Amino acid sequence: MTAQTETKRQQLRAYLHRRTAEGECYLKSKFVARDLDLTTREIGQLFADLRKEADDLDVERWAYSSATTWRVERR
Repeated sequence: MTAQTETKRQQLRAYLHRRTAEGECYLKSKFVARDLDLTTREIGQLFADLRKEADDLDVERWAYSSATTWRVERR
C-alpha cells in the first residue's frame, strides 16, 4: 500500500466517523467521492477495504441504484 492510499484511507475513516457521530448513516459513493475530492472508483475500493479491516466501523454494501449505497455505523 502506498502512502497516498493510506492517506486516502485515513481521510475516508475520519469522514465516516464524523458522519456516524449521531448513529448509522447511508452514503452514496458518488457523494462521498465528491466530498473528499476522490473518484468513485477510489471510494469503492476504500470502502471494500474498510469492510474487511475496520474494527471500529460496520460497513455494508447496501444497494446499487445509480451509485453504490453503503450503510455505515460505529461499533
